[in-house]
Order: sequence, then C-alpha cells, then structure tokens
Amino acid sequence: MDDSAPVSTSTGRDKGIYDQEGGEGDLYCRRKLGSWFYCDKPKAKPASPASAPPPQISADAQLKEIGKQLDELKAQAILEPTEANVLAYIRFQREQLDRSSTFADVWQRALWQNPQDDYTLQRPVSTIGKRAWIDNRKADRNAAMARLSQRYGVYYFYAQSCSACEIQAPILKSVSDSNRLSVVAVSMDGGPNRVFPNYVVDSGQRARMGLPGNATPALVLFDTLTKRPIPIGTGLMAADEIMDRIFVLTKTKPGSDF
Repeated sequence: MDDSAPVSTSTGRDKGIYDQEGGEGDLYCRRKLGSWFYCDKPKAKPASPASAPPPQISADAQLKEIGKQLDELKAQAILEPTEANVLAYIRFQREQLDRSSTFADVWQRALWQNPQDDYTLQRPVSTIGKRAWIDNRKADRNAAMARLSQRYGVYYFYAQSCSACEIQAPILKSVSDSNRLSVVAVSMDGGPNRVFPNYVVDSGQRARMGLPGNATPALVLFDTLTKRPIPIGTGLMAADEIMDRIFVLTKTKPGSDF
C-alpha cells in the first residue's frame, strides 16, 4: 500500500450522517460501531414552570392591617413608653392622617368637577344654602297646605289626664285655623277638651284606623277621597313639625326628600 496516498477519515456517506440531525452528536446513533457503542441520547429537560405570582392582598385587608399595626404600636407605646416606641406610634399615625387628608382632598376635588355626584347640591349643608333650601321648602309646604283642606282632615286622639295633650291642643288649633283643616278631637278617656269642645268619645275609631295602643296625643290624617288613614305621629309636636310631616306624607315620594 502506498503510504503517501491520503487516507480518507470519513466517507461521503459518513459525512452525510454527520450533517443529519445534529451531525457529530448523532454519530453513534446512526453508525454501527460495534457492541461497545450504544445510543442513549439524553432527554431534553422539561422547562421549569413559571413561578406563580404572589397572591394579591385586597385593599380591605391592607386597610385592616394598617389598623392592627396602629393599635399594636399604640399598645406598645403605652405599655413601654420609651421615646423610640412613642415616636414610632406618632410617625405611623401621622402617615395615616396624611393619607386620610389626601383622600378628603381628592373627594372634594372630584365633587367640584363632577357636580352630578354632589349630594349637597340637592340638600345644601352650608349656612346660606340651607337657609335658601328651608325657605323654598316652606313656600312649597305652605302652598300645599292651603289646598289640603279640600281633601284631608285630622283626627286628634287625646286624654283629659294627659298633660302633653294640654300643650298639643292649642298648637294643633293654630295649624287648623291657618290652613283651614278640620279637626275631629277624640277623647280616649271620655274627658272633655277646652280647645275642641265638639269632641267625641272613642268608640273604636282608633282601632279601625290601625293605630295601636292608647298613647296620646296622637294625630292621624284622613284622606276623604281614598278613605285611608295616614298616621302623622304620636307625642308632642310643634306646629312646623306637624305641617312638615303632613307635607312629606302627602306631597313627596319615599326617598325623594333625602
């Protein structure tokens, strides 16, 4: 054999094997090199699953935690009133006060810029606003009261032995006279009434109206159109309160006045 002839280290077939599926790394899996060689390609490692994000703490839980921390710092400052403990409590409390002040400020700014959500425009809280609201309310109430006598009357349940009834009777009389409301005074104990001399003794009227008990003084508005009794209230009431209650019960819907 000519030693000078170049020796091929790989055949064309072998080169093709090198080029397939990773080349040299797949050599022993594709060539028969004897019983000492075997193919046991390592399996690809599975991708490690992405770590789950930490659970989100709700705003409510955070707020409660702040409250607990504040209580703990306060208790610690009281039980061990060192300068460090007291300052820790003061500083943490100040942080919460600042947070509360910021909330109040943003609340006010939001209402200024979104008047449709500002309840104080419906029910003012400022001194001048409340005064204007009350004046308008009284004008509406007085106009409504002037027409009530055409449809409504008032049952006044009293007792001669009731000291509050002695005060209530003249107040009710002034409301009746100024608004032309008819009043039927009903004596629960049979005693007379000096303000309403044309009284009647109770013979079941109160029970038929669905007014429980015998407490006095008690006022019931009676709708002559629907024949429906409308309890106004029990106990001593001022003239303005009586008229306000009548106005609310006859001219407003539940929830519209608040």
